[in-house]
Amino acid sequence: MNDAPSPFDVAVIGGGPAGLAAAIALTQTGAHTGLIARRAPYADNRTTALLGGSVDLLQQLDVWPRCMDKAAPLQAMRLVDDTGRLIRAPEVRFSCDEIGLDVFGYNIENRLLMVALEERAAELSELTRFDDEAGAISPEDADVAVRTGLGKSLSARLVVGADGRQSLCREAAGIEVRRRDLNQAALTFNVSHSRPHRNISTEFHTPQGPCVFVPLPADRSSVVWVAAPKEAERLIALTDDELSEAAERQSHSILGRIRVEPGRHLFPLAIEQPRQFAHHRVALVGEAAHVVPPIGAQGLNMGLRDAADIADIVREAMASGDDPGSPQVLQRYDSVRRADVASRTFVIDMANRSLLSDFLPVQYLRAAGLHLIGSIGPLRRIAMREGLAPTWRKARRVI
Repeated sequence: MNDAPSPFDVAVIGGGPAGLAAAIALTQTGAHTGLIARRAPYADNRTTALLGGSVDLLQQLDVWPRCMDKAAPLQAMRLVDDTGRLIRAPEVRFSCDEIGLDVFGYNIENRLLMVALEERAAELSELTRFDDEAGAISPEDADVAVRTGLGKSLSARLVVGADGRQSLCREAAGIEVRRRDLNQAALTFNVSHSRPHRNISTEFHTPQGPCVFVPLPADRSSVVWVAAPKEAERLIALTDDELSEAAERQSHSILGRIRVEPGRHLFPLAIEQPRQFAHHRVALVGEAAHVVPPIGAQGLNMGLRDAADIADIVREAMASGDDPGSPQVLQRYDSVRRADVASRTFVIDMANRSLLSDFLPVQYLRAAGLHLIGSIGPLRRIAMREGLAPTWRKARRVI
């Protein structure tokens, strides 16, 4: 990448998957784009199930061909009630061929996706990379002044904030965020197993939250185990042998003998949503714009839709000769993202609340709802399509 002078049409701040995808997509629209993000090894071994249009977007960005051979296809999903309660839901199985798809999506390790994104970004001569962090962000009437931690100054007509939960961009724009702690924690790790997963993702619903085994290439799976904080702390403190045995018990040995691989991560769960998704020449993407529990693989998929939408809206604005950071353009982005994020967050929250509830009528309604989805084909197919991506949302073009 070059050291082209500012000002920029757009400056992207943050170099996670959503930020890199946004920077690549914006550059491909012809916007003069700057990216402020440290080049650092992605040490986290967490994975992402890329669903719906996420793979399509990565294909358009020429990212997917670089990592597709390292991803595992997801062809079926099972929901298993493992609560042991008096009122239990029947098992529900979703198969991609029922809605005319070869796969629902693909599960890939985030670090491998990041390598592909970084490789593609490095090829774009029109994308100026600052290997630094944003130190100060000052939105003004005509542009946004940005000063990096190393003292570099630049300006842009629009800043895309992809700088995570503690977003400096969000704070600079004066956007308030609503946050609710869930009194749950998620333990993530990867495992190898003696039986094939057959490209089936299995989610066990326990009284403390879901525990999902998602296929990885070969006889491996990623595990996201949601539990009460004390139980999660107990689990992460186990030895490899002990955690392997615990995971095998939790999986009811459907994958045979399980061996835990190196690398575990534990993080508290919360729901966060800003009051606005764009304001004062700043648009938010990724976890700066939404934080949800790891239920239904929605987090990064929503972040990639953020990236696709902001790129498409900027392309339309610049083609019309409009200022990409104008209030009208930001309002368009806010409107597009609000319905998607609000609906996803609501469904995830309700699913989690109903699983945790000890109130018998709630347990009955949850069991009845899953029974209807499992037994009524048209309803099940609607649930599958909506789970992949909002069907009311038109496909957006980013190139």
